[in-house]
Amino acid sequence: MGSLISSLVFQPPPPTFIEAHKHFWLQTRTNNRIPAFFIDRNAHLTILFSHGNAEDLGMIYDWFYDFSRQLSVNVLAYDYTGYGKSTGYQSEENCHADIEAAYRHLIEARNLKPKQIVLYGRSLGSGATCYMAEKLSREGTQLAGVILQSPLLSAYRVAFNFRFTLPGDMFANIDRINNIECPVFIVHGTRDEVVPFWHGQELFLGCMTKWRAKPFWVDGAGHNNIEALLRDDGSFFERINEFLDEWCGRQALRSGRQR
Repeated sequence: MGSLISSLVFQPPPPTFIEAHKHFWLQTRTNNRIPAFFIDRNAHLTILFSHGNAEDLGMIYDWFYDFSRQLSVNVLAYDYTGYGKSTGYQSEENCHADIEAAYRHLIEARNLKPKQIVLYGRSLGSGATCYMAEKLSREGTQLAGVILQSPLLSAYRVAFNFRFTLPGDMFANIDRINNIECPVFIVHGTRDEVVPFWHGQELFLGCMTKWRAKPFWVDGAGHNNIEALLRDDGSFFERINEFLDEWCGRQALRSGRQR
């Protein structure tokens, strides 16, 4: 069943190559090279973005150029092993190594502090995001925050509608969420046809009470149209900005203070 679930989880699109001057390379602990891009707005917070399943850097660069402007944040996004221009093959362990390399780049090459970093995972990317947030929490490192958009409880729960974790399950976010020691903001469409809405609801309930930001349940939205559905009223960026200001300490950072 492991190979079956892996084939369902990882469905990289045909590579869409981003221009060479827009990306750089990261080396992972599993000896793979993955591309990444950094959009620098000279901002107080940086979002480390882990993308969804059927996309790569070439597909999301233009969106995040505008995203970073709308939210006044820097953005680091990376491709998973086996996606886009990266080397190697897709696996959960490689995804973990990928986000570790991206986070290390922010700390070591960009000289950021953990409280200047917000991890943001969309769909499949919620797995790497929850892994990294839990890992850092267990090490006593507190991030500015975590954003989960259309997140899954676990891979088996998506594929087979299970309500519990079985051996061989992947990206078991529900088993990590209660160990995350920083603010968590969850966004989910109520008509998500890929990752059911109740996944987001149960993850919200699984968060430590003191770290639960008010979730954003997007009425009528599916899995891939949240941003498009909210384009006209501006509420997508409005709610994220509220989270960054009220929970992630952006106002304090702007005034030169640490929370």
